[in-house]
Amino acid sequence: MDKQSKSRLWTILAALAAVMWGISGLFAESLFKVSSKITPIWLTQVRLIISGIVLLIIATKPFSVLKDKKNTLHIIAYGIFGLLPVQVFYFIAIEMANASIATILQFIGPFFVLTYLAVTHQQVLRKLDVLAAILAFIGVFLLSTHGNFNQLAITPLALFFGLLSAVGEASYTLIPVKLVKRVSSLVVTGWGMLFAGIGLMIVYPRFPAIPNTPRAWLDVSAIIIIGTIIPFQIMANALRYVKPSTVSLLDAFEPLSATVGSVLIFGLVMSGMDWLGTLLVIGAVLALNFTPKRNIKKS
Repeated sequence: MDKQSKSRLWTILAALAAVMWGISGLFAESLFKVSSKITPIWLTQVRLIISGIVLLIIATKPFSVLKDKKNTLHIIAYGIFGLLPVQVFYFIAIEMANASIATILQFIGPFFVLTYLAVTHQQVLRKLDVLAAILAFIGVFLLSTHGNFNQLAITPLALFFGLLSAVGEASYTLIPVKLVKRVSSLVVTGWGMLFAGIGLMIVYPRFPAIPNTPRAWLDVSAIIIIGTIIPFQIMANALRYVKPSTVSLLDAFEPLSATVGSVLIFGLVMSGMDWLGTLLVIGAVLALNFTPKRNIKKS
C-alpha cells in the first residue's frame, strides 16, 4: 500500500475513532438509566483502571518509563489533573443532562487551551480565534437555553460540570505535551489512567451494588472497549500517517455522533436553536485549526 493510500485509510479510521468516542457517551447514558446505584464516579474508576491495564499490556516496555522519577511524577499529574477530571465531569454531565450536551460542552476544551497559552505564554490571538471563541460560547448559550433568554434548558449544575469537563479536556491536552515526545503515548495514557483510577478509589472508596444484568455489563464493556481501548489505539497509529491538524478536524465527528445518536436512540428532541448551537460550537472549534496559506511571491 502506497503512502497516499495509507494516509486515506488512517484518515477514515481516525474519523471512526472519533465516532466511537461519541458513541461511548451514549452507552454511558444508557448505563445510568439502568440503576441509580451506578454513579459517574464508579464508572470512571472502572473505566480508568481496566482501560489503563489493557493499554499497558498492549504497549511496548511499559515499566521502563517508571525508572525515571520525573517521568513518573509527570504521568501522575497527567492522570490526576488531566484524565480524571475529563472523565468524571463528562460522565456527571451525561447523568445530569445527556450524552449530546456533555460531549458538545467538552468539545470547547481547545478554547481553554487557547486562553491558557495566551495568558501564560503571551501567545497572540488571531482575530479568527476571538471570533471563534465568541461563536462557541453563543453556541453553548443556545444549547443551554434553547434560545430562550429567560430560562436554562439544562440545570446549572449540568452546565457547570460540562464546562469543567472542557477544562479537564484542556489540562488533558496540555500536561503531557513534552512527555509524549519522549515516551509512547500508549504508555503515558495507560499509566495515567491507572494512577488516576487508583487515586479516585483511595479518595472515594465506595463500591455500590451494581445490578448484575446483561445490559449493565454490555454498556460498561462498550465504554471500555469501543470508547477507550480501540479508539486510543487507532489514534496512536493514525498520527503516523495523518497530519495532527487533520486529526483535530476529524474530532468533530465525536459531538456529531453523540448528538445524532441521542436523537435516534433516546428520542432527544432538538430544536432549531439546539442544532444551530451545535453547529456553532463545532464550526468554531474547527476554525481554530484553520491556517490560511501564505502567498509566496516569485522573485
